[in-house]
Amino acid sequence: MADRPGPGEMFDLVKSYAKQEILGPLRGSGRWISFGLMGSILLMLGLTSLSLALLRALQEETGSTFTGNLSWLPGTITLVAVSAVLVLLVSRISKRSL
Repeated sequence: MADRPGPGEMFDLVKSYAKQEILGPLRGSGRWISFGLMGSILLMLGLTSLSLALLRALQEETGSTFTGNLSWLPGTITLVAVSAVLVLLVSRISKRSL
């Protein structure tokens, strides 16, 4: 009759296997996740600053072009520009095969 591991040994085997197969890869991905989070935060802050700068430039530096019935146009132009940048950023996301 072959030696079978007891319940305690089986639990230890499963526990060590889980550590090896789950926790090992997660430890290596910490740096990758931190760079991704930092990059996304910086992109968010930069896009917000640039969109506010564009909006203020369109409102203040164009004279009386966007006054009266056209006062909504600077906001719309800014929205379109931000949307175009976001579409460009999302289109650059790719899934790399390992």
